[in-house]
Formats: sequence, structure tokens, C-alpha cells
Amino acid sequence: MTPQKNLCDIKAGDEIYHYLAVNKFEVKTARTNKTFGNIELRDRTGTISAKLWDNFEPLFGQIKEGSIVRVKGVAEDYMGQLQIKVEKFKIASPEEGVTIHDFLPRSLRNPGEMKKELNDRIEQISNPYLKQLLNNVFTPEILEKYSTAPAGKGWHHAYISGLIEHTLEIIRICDLMSSIHPQIKRDLLITGAILHDYGKIYELTYDNVFDYSDEGKLLGHIVIAAAEIEKKIGEIENFPADLRMQLLHLILSHQGKLEFASPIEPKTLEAIVLYHSDELSAKTNAYKNAILAEKSKGTNWTRFIPLANNSLYIPDDIINNGSSNNETDSL
Repeated sequence: MTPQKNLCDIKAGDEIYHYLAVNKFEVKTARTNKTFGNIELRDRTGTISAKLWDNFEPLFGQIKEGSIVRVKGVAEDYMGQLQIKVEKFKIASPEEGVTIHDFLPRSLRNPGEMKKELNDRIEQISNPYLKQLLNNVFTPEILEKYSTAPAGKGWHHAYISGLIEHTLEIIRICDLMSSIHPQIKRDLLITGAILHDYGKIYELTYDNVFDYSDEGKLLGHIVIAAAEIEKKIGEIENFPADLRMQLLHLILSHQGKLEFASPIEPKTLEAIVLYHSDELSAKTNAYKNAILAEKSKGTNWTRFIPLANNSLYIPDDIINNGSSNNETDSL
């Protein structure tokens, strides 16, 4: 298989001859009452839409989320968004040797190095109850899931190994704040940072596309994590009641506000630090990747991003030299 240009680097007028994964396929009706196939396609670095106007009906029922297709066409600008003007479109056969895993975005950081960093952080915990809790939680099987899962479906750290990368960023921020403010209970805060998104290994699925599991939709990662950690705490003899309460508060309050799906708002010094550390890591990553995803548009501004409630400025040095946070496609 030959290399292909990343979608984040595609410009209007570029020829497309790509293997891509299907994010979404639906039938729509144009204002002329003509039906067409509306498809969202992706690689590891971004997404692009395509419209199929003729003979798309045989594909309906065959294409689903995670299907791999081969597309030939030209990238064109439509109302400020790139889309593919399709010339040829077919479902890739297994013999072509392309799988969905070729299109799942991945952290640029080495997973093995991140697992070692996390284990080193756990070893630095001096409180015996918190260290035992973390060692009991992170069995080899759980650590593998934790170091593979994304941190989100599409907003921040939404790539394989995004969860552990996000967690390690938060640990560094919390560690810095603990050095500045000696009143902060460092062991408690770092343990909360490690466990705050633990429930995402059950909330998110990532075999074919990033999505929410049934458990994730019905319970959410905060409730899942609190229940799991409560159970693990109950297995440790004489675990201090106040320590249990403060740690669970960190997990339950880490999204900061009730309108952000946090069951309780932060009410301890450690909870305030964790909430803002989480926000800083998540938003920095999300904004950075939103900028990098649109650096090839030929403008210094991104589209309006609803979750940011704004457009973002793209400096010239990023337009000229920026690179995606995810691996280059080389199919």
C-alpha cells in the first residue's frame, strides 16, 4: 500500500485517491427532491464529507460505521467546508489489507513509556491506603485498558491512549500546584487525578469507532468510577472514612459544575485544583487539535467551534509548519 496525504493537509483542488473509514452514512433529500448518499469519512487526522448522487442505493445496507472504502475524486470547498467531489467509490475488500485500526487516531506518545510514567507516579504515593488502592485497581488487565482507551469521543484526547496521556498531563499540573501550595494534600490530589476518569474504560468503546457503551450512556463515567472505587476501598481493611469521603468527592466533582454533569461541585482545595487541571488539559488539547485540523484552509481562523463558542486564531507558523497530534497515514 502506498502513502496517502492526511486529511488534515488536504486543500481545495487536491486530488483524492484514498482509503478512508466511514464515520456516518445516511440518505438525504436535496431541495430538488433528489435523494443522495451523505457520507462522513475519516483517517487518523480528520474528517471530510462526500456526496453520492448516482447509483448509491446498492451501498445502502452494506456500508456502516467503521466500513473501509476507496474513494477517487477531488477536494472542493462548499460553504467554507471541504468535501469530496466523488468520481469513484467502492467498499474495500479484505484482500486489500486495510483495516479499521489503520484509521483510529493514536497518541504521539509511546504507550509503554506512559504506562511506566503512571506506575512511577503510583510508586511515589506515600500514603499506604492510597497506594494499596491504586495497586489494587491497576491490575495488568485494567492497566492495558486504561492505557489504550481514548479520553473522549471527539472533543479532547479523542484518540487511542488519549486517556492515559490526559491523566499524566493532569498529574503534572496537580504536582506543580502542590509544590506551590503546601496546604494541598499531594497524595490525595494525585490519586484523584489518576482515578477521576477511570470510568471511561467502561464508558467508551473504540474497537471500530469511538462511541459510548450502553453502560456509558445509562450511567456515565463519573458514576461508574465512583462505584468501582467505592467497591475497591471496601476491600481494604481500616481504610480511613474521611480519606474515602474526600477521594470520592474528587471523582464526583471533577467536572466542576452541575450543568457539566458533575453530581457535586468542588468543595475542597484538592477538588478545586483537580477541576481546573482537568479543564486546562482538556481544553488545551481540544483547541490545539482544532487549530491543527484546519491549518491547511488558507485562512488564519478556524470555523466556528460550538464547544469553544468561538473561532480560533491560526498563527502563520502553524499554517506553515504545524503537524497533527496523531500519526501520519501511510496506507
